[in-house]
Amino acid sequence: MVKKKRIAFLILSLMTGLVLLCPKVIAQQNSSRLTNSFKNDPGEMQGKAKADTIKEGSAWTLTFPLADHIESKIDTATYNYQRYSIPALQSDAYVTTGNLGAEGINMIYFDRPQRYTFFFRDALDKWLPSFSKQKFYNVYVPSTILQYGFAGSKETHQDDLKIDLMGNVNRRIGIAGKVNYIHSRGSYENQAVKNFNWGLSFYYLGDRYEAQAFYNNYYSLLRENGGITDDLYITDPAQVQAGVTSINSKSIPTRLNAAQSRMTGDEFYMNHAYKMGYWKSVSVNDTLTREEYVPLAKIVYSFDLQHNRHGFSNYNVAEGNEFWKNHYLSSSGTNDDTYMNMMTNSIGLELIEGFRKWVKFGLSAYASYQIQKYHQTTSYEPIDPEQIDYLTPLPEGIYVPETATKNFLWVGGRLQKDKGNILRYSADVKFGLVGDVAGDIDLNGNISTQFRLKNDSVKISAEGHFSNTAQPYLLQQYISNHFAWNNNFGKTRRYMIGGSLHIPWTKTKLSVGVENLQNYVYFNSNSLPQQYGGNVQVFSASLNQELKIGILHWNNTIYYQKTSNSDVLPLPELTIYSNLFLKFIAFKVLKVQFGVDCDYYTSYKALNYQPATMSFHVQGDEPMYVGNYPIMNVYVNARLYKTRFYVQYSHLNQGWFSSNSFFMPHYPMNPRRLEMGLSIDFAN
Repeated sequence: MVKKKRIAFLILSLMTGLVLLCPKVIAQQNSSRLTNSFKNDPGEMQGKAKADTIKEGSAWTLTFPLADHIESKIDTATYNYQRYSIPALQSDAYVTTGNLGAEGINMIYFDRPQRYTFFFRDALDKWLPSFSKQKFYNVYVPSTILQYGFAGSKETHQDDLKIDLMGNVNRRIGIAGKVNYIHSRGSYENQAVKNFNWGLSFYYLGDRYEAQAFYNNYYSLLRENGGITDDLYITDPAQVQAGVTSINSKSIPTRLNAAQSRMTGDEFYMNHAYKMGYWKSVSVNDTLTREEYVPLAKIVYSFDLQHNRHGFSNYNVAEGNEFWKNHYLSSSGTNDDTYMNMMTNSIGLELIEGFRKWVKFGLSAYASYQIQKYHQTTSYEPIDPEQIDYLTPLPEGIYVPETATKNFLWVGGRLQKDKGNILRYSADVKFGLVGDVAGDIDLNGNISTQFRLKNDSVKISAEGHFSNTAQPYLLQQYISNHFAWNNNFGKTRRYMIGGSLHIPWTKTKLSVGVENLQNYVYFNSNSLPQQYGGNVQVFSASLNQELKIGILHWNNTIYYQKTSNSDVLPLPELTIYSNLFLKFIAFKVLKVQFGVDCDYYTSYKALNYQPATMSFHVQGDEPMYVGNYPIMNVYVNARLYKTRFYVQYSHLNQGWFSSNSFFMPHYPMNPRRLEMGLSIDFAN
């Protein structure tokens, strides 16, 4: 049962919002003031709602290293607001150890992020801040977005708190801050998660000079249970409980009871740009003119400093001896510690598109210098002499230094056309010159066009990618208590082409892509990185289709993926996310989305998870298959002016069609439960 005090908090918050907001909303409902954020949702509600007089503002992210702006959105969407409280729905095919904020991997191949230099971060990519996720805001009034979601009982409770603060000093200067705290005990024993992230950002956008900067800090503490001891507790509990069919998920024994992972780190980034150009007079009306600065080119300098640290500990010796076969540094417990410091300096020159009518594109060039420093635990001190004989000898030829320093230099350039309604394109190239990246090449290109058809614009785009890149240092040389390797991997080559078609009036989006990988590095059945020297091809096609009859909506996303080698790169072939809901306005002011969604993917060779390295790896000769199991959730989303809230019953269909509800071997899906959440946008 959900904690009474949490229910009381939610009810009190909703009542307070109703008391404060209803009179104002009702009094002004005919004076064009309803929020714009709902207007931009997929499958948007039609009705008499009008634009909000309080402008919502804009947001953007940055490209690296030249700090060009990429349009983004402020997080105020109502559509499917409830979805992201469910660990299994962080993508349409998401494999996770089970808890919110815990390790996971996206099984939609073309949606996977690029592998991090510090590979431990890959499993927590969904929850950790990064450069590509960092947003800057330009808002008309200072705003604070407070979000809180909770679920579960006293033993399994889940809390998710997010706070975003944003404001402008003036039209050129903006500041923002954010806090994200997740505390979840998990549905199974020894699965608790604590994640705490916070950050600050600043920008100045002047005529000649501009600057942007941010600082992000993160801390994640994750209990590692190694999975449940016997899958029969899920598939046939009566067989292991002397005929008793019902079971409390917290009573299921787990393989590890004294193990935990810890990830900490921070990132500081700043850029400075000086724009060279001229002033020109622009007519305001027939009698007035104003001076406007037209930039011709800009010089950009950017600086990025990151610290990342991973620790793993286990103090139950008996469990450790059973779970891991190797003990290189200690046989009486594990306390690994690995960290990386990375500093990047970049300078570039950019010719700005459109400063003359005949300048139809922008052109830029840059150089980036990076230094990486690593520290690994190569021995435990003091070493108990009685335990030395029980240590596993390191494999022959393996030597990993305690510290290492790597230096890299890249040069690159970009050709782009971001303006115009008929044709837009960009092409990026980056070459490695110094260090392990010498000889690296990374090429990216995309082109898009749109044309009028049936009073709307149809958009067609195509993209391509080629890269030949070195492996991160930690995949080459690594040592810990249970794993050690010294590899000499070659560069991985990738070729990818793809395209998409978007038809707005039918609400249809079709995408297709194919990629070839050579020298692909993956984690094998022994949880060790291995390079496959052959070629692996991945074909993918996806269809996003939204249907509507009155207030009834049916949105579907279908993915088809085919991998040429499922032993190296396993993927579910077919994935379907279907969402059937009603969307309407109640009492003239309350916007409601009420429905049921279902996520399904076909059976495939499951990945497995290694807690000591936070890595997902393939299985051995007799793999377990997962999938062919739908996850259904019934929910209500609602919005009243600046307040959003949801009530959801997740995994509604537990046990209906099958009991084989697993993400991976020994990692079952969470049982059904009630979840609630609230979001308030305090616009001052």
